[in-house]
This record gives sequence, C-alpha cells and structure tokens, in this order.
Amino acid sequence: MRSVSPTSSPLRRLPLAGVLRVGRPSDIWFKPASSVVVSVAPPNLTLLALGRLDLAMYTMAGSLCALYAHNRPYAARAQVLARVVLGMLGGLAVALVAASLTTDAVALVTVGALLAAVQKALCDATRVGPPGHVVLTFISSASLFAPQTLGQVPGHLAAAAVAGTWAWVVCMAPGLVRPHGPERRATAHALGAAAAYAETRGTGDEHAGTRAAGAAAVHAAWQALLSTGARSAPRRALERLVVRAEVALAAPADAEPERLRAWARDLRGTRPIPSVDDPDADDELLGVEAELDVPVRPLSARLGPLAPLALRTAVGCALAGYVSLALGIGRPYWALVTAASLYQANVTLTWSRGVQRVVGNLIGVLVFAAVVPLAHLGQSALVLCCLALTFGAEALIGRNYWLGSVCVTPMALLITEFAHHQRSGELMADRVLDTLVGALVGFLAAVAVTNRRAGDRVEEALDSVERARERAAGVLAAQTPAPGALESARRGLAAAVVELRAVADAAAGEWWQRALPEDRVMMAEQAGHRTLAATVRRQGRHFLEDAQA
Repeated sequence: MRSVSPTSSPLRRLPLAGVLRVGRPSDIWFKPASSVVVSVAPPNLTLLALGRLDLAMYTMAGSLCALYAHNRPYAARAQVLARVVLGMLGGLAVALVAASLTTDAVALVTVGALLAAVQKALCDATRVGPPGHVVLTFISSASLFAPQTLGQVPGHLAAAAVAGTWAWVVCMAPGLVRPHGPERRATAHALGAAAAYAETRGTGDEHAGTRAAGAAAVHAAWQALLSTGARSAPRRALERLVVRAEVALAAPADAEPERLRAWARDLRGTRPIPSVDDPDADDELLGVEAELDVPVRPLSARLGPLAPLALRTAVGCALAGYVSLALGIGRPYWALVTAASLYQANVTLTWSRGVQRVVGNLIGVLVFAAVVPLAHLGQSALVLCCLALTFGAEALIGRNYWLGSVCVTPMALLITEFAHHQRSGELMADRVLDTLVGALVGFLAAVAVTNRRAGDRVEEALDSVERARERAAGVLAAQTPAPGALESARRGLAAAVVELRAVADAAAGEWWQRALPEDRVMMAEQAGHRTLAATVRRQGRHFLEDAQA
C-alpha cells in the first residue's frame, strides 16, 4: 500500500503542474446543472413579470440550495436539503439583521467572517458535500452589504424560504421516476472501481492506488445504502452487488472485470437490478442491520477536530475584507468570499484552489465584459444570461474548479444588476482586485494559522484501524461467529481504513507540524487490507464459486 509522502520538513511543496488540468465530468453533472436552472427560473421570471427583479437576490438564495445532495438517496436527500435550506435561512437572517442595524463596513466584514467560519465547520462536520460552505457564505456575505431595514427582513426571508422550498421539490422530483437512482449510481461506481483493480491482478506499479480508489468507492456505496433505515428489495439486491465488488478487491486474480462492468452498465441504465441471489446472502448481510443501529457521533464531537480550520477561515476572511476596505474597494464581501472559497483540508490543497480561483475569476471577468452588452438589452435578457451562466457553471465545475469559476464570476456580477444597472468597468475592476486580495490574504492566513491537530487525527485514525482490525480478527478466530458479526466487523474495518487514508492525505499537505508516522500508516493499511481480504474470503467463498461457475 502506498505510504504518506515524506513529511520531515515543516514546509510542503506547492504544486503548479496539474492544478489547471481539465478532468472528466461527473457522471451526473447534468443533474445539479439542470436542477438549479429549474429552481432559479420560475422565481426570477415571476419577479420579472411583477416588476420586482430587485428581490431576485433573495430568491436566488433559496434557489441555489438545489446545488446540494444530488449523490444522496432520496430519503437522505430530503433531510440534507431541508437542513441546507434552514442553514441558508439562518445565515441570511443574521446577515440581514446585521445590515439593518449598522452600516459600519468593518463590523459587517467581521460578522461575515464569523458566519463563514461557522458555515465551514458545520458543512465539514456534517459532510454535506459540494459545494459545501461556499454558496452559503456567498449568500450571507452579499446580503450583509445590501441596504436593509428591520421591517424588510421578514419579507426577504419569506422570499428566500419560498424559493428554497421550490428547490427542495425540484431536487426530490426525480425520485418519483427513479427512486433508487443514487444508490444504483454509487453501486455502479463501486463495481467499476473494483473491476479496474481486478484488472491489475493485485500487482504492478498502479495497483496500490487503484486498490485505495476501489476501497473508497465501495465505502461510498455502503454509505449510500446505509444512509436510511429502509431496506427494500432493490436495496438488498444492490447490497449483494457491493459485496461482489468487495470480493473482487479481496481476490482480484479470481474476479471477472468484464462481468463487474456489465453489472455497472446495467445499473447506470434503466434495466432491472442484476440478480446475484445466494441462499446464504441474507445471513451475510445481517451486519448491515447491525450497522444501522450504531449511533451517529454527536455533532460536538465532529466539530472539535475542525476548530483549526474554522479559525483559519474566520481569520482569513476577516483580514481579506479589512484589506479590501483599506484599499478602498467598493465590495469587500467579494474578497471575503474569495478567501472562504480557498479553504480545503490542508494548505497544499488550499494553494491549488487559490490558483484555480484566481485564473477562473480573471477569465470570468473577461466573459462578463463580453456578455454585459447583451444583458443590458433588457431585464429579460439579464435573467436569461444568468440562467445560461448558472447552467454552465455547474456543467463545468466538475471538470475543474477554475472552469466553473469562469461562469460563476460573470453570473455573480450580473446578479448585482438585478436592482439597477452598475458601471461595468468599476464592477470588473473591483472584482479583479478583490479576487487578488482575497486569494493572497486568504492563503497567507492558511499558512499562519496552523492545524497541529492534523497529526493528532492521524494517530487517532491509526488507533481506530487497530481496534477495528483486532475486532475483525477476533470474529474470524471464532469457530461459529454470531450472525452478522463478521459483516459488521468488516464494515467497521473498511470504514476505518478509508478514513485513515483520507486523514493521512490531508495531514501530508499541512504545514508546521511534526513528522507523520509514515511507516505506521503504511503498515496499518496493509494489515487492514489483509484482514479485510480474510473476512471476505471466509464470508464470501460462495460468491467466488458462483463467479467462477
């Protein structure tokens, strides 16, 4: 198994090669892209017909919630989207009340920075997924600088709530046609990743990375299948396919990659779920039910390790806004949002995101210069341009963040024109300056505010893997383990190994910390995967026999 990169130096190499490389789009890129357009269009067109396009800023706040949770099963998606809408309304309420109580720019920037830190911590702790805290911070920060009175706040919140409710309906609607679509896609991805590893036969230079990618895909599939308590017949069939993917990871030389890929193709289409029934399968999957009964860690426990990242976000956003104000730039919230968008799991990833953000925003300003004459033809043209850019942003951002920013930047600039026309040259100059200020100050804050807990989290993850491995080994040693005990132990160990890899990768890109225990990480991963292979071989011999038949 690959080890963590050498970390004896407190400084890490900041990459440039590959930062702007364009990748393949997500399998479901069109879902968030089309959903956000359908969510944005009716509220904006209604306001256009009523002659109140100045309120579009608030309906956009609700509509943009449609960007979230497209990879979640619908039962889980309903809960996540509801929380996102409530979180958006909470941040918007704080921003609007603050804007109505004071016009002091320093105070407003401070409020925006604190909101950004809270939003970052909550989104990371709950693993809400992309686009994470950035959209929520964009909404709350822009609202801080919108002229407001206390009497207007309830109406503006109501407009956002109505649009957020509509976004929830739009994102849930596909479940009426394809109720198990997200689970099918997650299972198909796991099968495809297992097939890629099976083709290596467990050897070669790339097999370790392919094995880690397969383990992560299988773990993600189990997370999708275990995200709600309802275990219908289609979901049980998908669970059996994920077990097949795990069998391929445990014994790649005995797997059939083409068969795995054929199942994956069937799942991505509209065909029935492939049947891999086995008389012992229900006994083997009893551990799934045991895992469903495991209580979720309390939010406070998940927030604790994120304190350094929250502090980094608060400091970076505040300083970016203050510097923007000191330079006399008219819209300091753009610098604040730029800084907020940078913060990833470590300094190295933050640097990469900063490069992507700057490149995308600068090109996006040029796109705005080309689009703004068309948008100024009338309010209808302005709305249509925003819709097109919204679709483009979500269609491209999965290929690389900078590509999405090329569309996000002109869209954000056009949104400022909903209330009244702005001076285009001034807008573009402010945006360029705020982007540069936010990126530079934000990155410097990431370097200055250390995350010493990254090393502690690696130690904790190592301990978790060792405990999970010992538990699985104990169950393996039992002559007749309890029904579901082996499956439950295997799932726990798989989750611990995947978490160790994620934590180690994050810590490897962090600065100003002690050297990481690279050898221990490598050995823990190897031992964990050997134990996982043993559990699968004992639990799934009949699967292999069926695959070879």
